[in-house]
Amino acid sequence: MENSRRHENTKAVINRISRVTGHMEAVKKMVEDGRDCSDVLIQLSAVRSAINNIGRIILQDHINHCVVDAAKSGDKQVLDDLNDAIAKFLK
Repeated sequence: MENSRRHENTKAVINRISRVTGHMEAVKKMVEDGRDCSDVLIQLSAVRSAINNIGRIILQDHINHCVVDAAKSGDKQVLDDLNDAIAKFLK
């Protein structure tokens, strides 16, 4: 990790990641148990939505802290890095 900044939403993000991890274990069990494909797809959709929400929180936190600090100091690399990260996240 480039830097080890702690943001105001770190605990919430970690909690959400733990829930998504648990949810994925439940989806894995559904597949192992031969559950209906439609049910599995619905659960995967819920996981994807949860992951997107985690990304949104991290992005907001990054903009509110890292990007604001970088703008104050004239660091354009942070914006380039952010654009690259958004492109990869949305891929």
